[in-house]
Amino acid sequence: MLKKLSRRFVIGQLLLLIVHSCKSQKTPAGGLTIGVIDYGGGTQIINQYARFNRYLAEKTKARISLEPTFNENKAIERLESRAWSLVFAPPGIAAIAIARYQYIPIFPLVGVNNLRSILVSRQDSPIQNLRNLQGKKVALGELGSATGYYFPLYNLYGLTLAQVISAPIPHTVLELVAQGQVDAGAVSIEEYNLYTSTIQDTQLRILYTDPHYVPPGVVLIGSNVESKRQEYIRKIMSDFPSEVTQEAGYIPNATIPDYKYMISVVERVQLLTNNLKKTPVQLFDKTI
Repeated sequence: MLKKLSRRFVIGQLLLLIVHSCKSQKTPAGGLTIGVIDYGGGTQIINQYARFNRYLAEKTKARISLEPTFNENKAIERLESRAWSLVFAPPGIAAIAIARYQYIPIFPLVGVNNLRSILVSRQDSPIQNLRNLQGKKVALGELGSATGYYFPLYNLYGLTLAQVISAPIPHTVLELVAQGQVDAGAVSIEEYNLYTSTIQDTQLRILYTDPHYVPPGVVLIGSNVESKRQEYIRKIMSDFPSEVTQEAGYIPNATIPDYKYMISVVERVQLLTNNLKKTPVQLFDKTI
């Protein structure tokens, strides 16, 4: 796993070097850095945003830098440092960016409608409901993941777990459940459907489905981008050719999703952050 993560880090650095080298040194100052999460860690991310970057550079006369990160933890670090001017943010990251770092949503992302968070167990597990997870081990996604971290912790509120294990990607969560290293794991329904066929020799089942739909991800713009420039960027992105917006994965001139509930979930779970570092893991706030 360490070798895999190291390889991803090296690829990420190469991506930044490639994107920077593609821009002329004579490009005017006041560049824009675009943040994206790329779980796969492949170079295809450059192709996905190539035309978008080119159009944005031409219209703004600014240097455009694409900065992929491979998980939500790294994304939160970049948000905290205000390093990203524009962010193509999945729901969990979007809620944090809006509530904590004053990023402004400007367009919804193309994505799976009616996204739901689930907890998964082995088919042969005696566990039948959330209460049965009292004193058990649970695998979660990275900090920042709506379906893998925030919603499951919100649903497990009030329990004491033997241990919480953090997994870098959804497939790893399912592997941990299948191998019996944890009693349950959190992913989205879509991730479950996508990856269960790759789990060998063990049948899994859905233990619990969160009743709330996760809002679509959004394109965010940083509050440290000057207000007139914010409006100009919003306008030109609305007018980009459809093939460019489709490749970049956002929907111009569409309604921004309501993030009130998502933010409330994030804020409630934030109270549990320090508890996750202890064993056993008490999923309740003693100050309340």
